[in-house]
Amino acid sequence: MDVGIGLPTAHPAVNGDDVVAWARHAEAGGFSTLGVIDRLVHGSWEPLTALAAAAAVTERIGLATSILIAPLRAGTALLAKQAATVDRLSHGRLTLGLAVGSRPDDFAVGGVALAGRGVRTDAQLRELRELWSSAEAGKPSAVGPAPARPGGPPLLLGGHAPRALERAARFGDGWIGGGTGPGMFRGGAEQFRAAWERAGRTGRPRLAAIAYVGLGPGGAEETEEYLRSYYRGAGPFVDHIVRNAATSSGQLAELLGEYEEAGCDEVLLMPCVPNRDQIDRAAEAVSTAA
Repeated sequence: MDVGIGLPTAHPAVNGDDVVAWARHAEAGGFSTLGVIDRLVHGSWEPLTALAAAAAVTERIGLATSILIAPLRAGTALLAKQAATVDRLSHGRLTLGLAVGSRPDDFAVGGVALAGRGVRTDAQLRELRELWSSAEAGKPSAVGPAPARPGGPPLLLGGHAPRALERAARFGDGWIGGGTGPGMFRGGAEQFRAAWERAGRTGRPRLAAIAYVGLGPGGAEETEEYLRSYYRGAGPFVDHIVRNAATSSGQLAELLGEYEEAGCDEVLLMPCVPNRDQIDRAAEAVSTAA
């Protein structure tokens, strides 16, 4: 199982030097991927812009939106151009994780209707592939650049609802579970595989998950404070997210083992503490788990 790590871009206090140094350190630490999460009504950075910066200072490590809220990007042609640009900058290292989103404040501030977002996302997914195909073919009316990889970046689609899993099976190259723990991941993965078969898809889809981490002295307190702020308005569900965050090396090693047993191909460790020592602490836990 691959293990990636998130950039600390959901922490409003971080600056550009922090993110660049984090990206370089994570690549040197052997992590598979740099991930970013997405909100509009929050001090978090715009995901594709952050990954463009990471692409410029790294050479090997993958880049992933985990996830990007697709219907907030109502202009699909612009989204296709932005994603293809990051894919070209990184020489084909981008994985585009997408989901429909659920927070009413993000949609209200973004001027986008919350209702009907699933249907709109279905249309976006079709259009993204068409736009990338046109760019690859060099059509005069194409929205370029063409992505680095034929067909465009791999698409991982998120969400646990039946409709979300069916969408991932029809349009995606795989599925990504949220930071809800190995138990919910296992159930979602089983349902996704069944949906993949019903959709007549062949081959083995990629299964990924995110896990929240905050290690070292004070990590448990900082993790809970961060998650309750980021998921404010989520009601009792935030308690479940807090319970499934790893706040010690032993807990993280155990968590990774459970994800691997559940058939996960890659876990992205999303930092609840923005200090760079989290990279080394996480790397040590990964080594222990291995």
